[in-house]
Amino acid sequence: MKQALLFLFAIALSITLKGQSTYVGDNEFNNLPVIFVNENLTLHFRSPEPINYVDISTQKLVGDIPVENIARFKPFLKDSLHSYFTQNEDLGVVTIVGQSFMAQYRVMYSTKRSGLSTEVEILPVYMKPLQFPKVSITNFELQSICLDIQRRSKKMKNVVSKGLGLTARLNNIYSFGDYVFLDLTFQNKTNIKYNVDLISFSIDDKKIYKATNNQSIEVKPFYTLYKTKEFKRSFRNVYVFEKFTFPNDKVLRIRLAERQISGRSLDLLVEYRDLLNADTF
Repeated sequence: MKQALLFLFAIALSITLKGQSTYVGDNEFNNLPVIFVNENLTLHFRSPEPINYVDISTQKLVGDIPVENIARFKPFLKDSLHSYFTQNEDLGVVTIVGQSFMAQYRVMYSTKRSGLSTEVEILPVYMKPLQFPKVSITNFELQSICLDIQRRSKKMKNVVSKGLGLTARLNNIYSFGDYVFLDLTFQNKTNIKYNVDLISFSIDDKKIYKATNNQSIEVKPFYTLYKTKEFKRSFRNVYVFEKFTFPNDKVLRIRLAERQISGRSLDLLVEYRDLLNADTF
């Protein structure tokens, strides 16, 4: 009975694989997945991570990267009145390179005016892994981790700052590989919407924090979950930094500052011991 079930599973798997487009593991031209286009639509490839590079093998296609994870293409007709392509004409190969993968597609012309896709999601089955020494974690992976952090309960209760109807609170600190994640909440208890000018991070001297000769070292986030420009009541965000440390006589200062002429700014100080007690995934 067990052997019969295994045999049926093998047949079902074989049928499923035959019904799918095959990925070009050895970069053979004929094995590339095929996408059909015509001059009446613009084709968009949607990547799960920022696109670093795009190559178009012929002059029959034109394309660009309008936003970091979208590549768009269209047939290039030098004379739109007399130079239409023929049915199933090969328009070339499109190569899309992300932070951790390379994907390739054959683009062919279709005379159809309907039923063609305008959006193609780059699926894992079509991704060939790449090894980039400078990229140890992708933006897609960072986003997944940050969203998971936001779903977790707030463990830190004492790292908080209040003033002018504003509250800044450190919810959690996490460490993952070579990265530090700060989970922060900002609240506005006034009836005036808060327009964010900047949220800055710096390492400052603890004892002479307000003195004019304070030595300040700016620390910039490697990745930010949300690009918040304003909030009415509150917002929670996660900031990712490449791993850093600082002496015990200094503090990590987090400053929330408002746009235009406003005195509504707030500083939140994080002690070195709080950073050392960061949780791990």
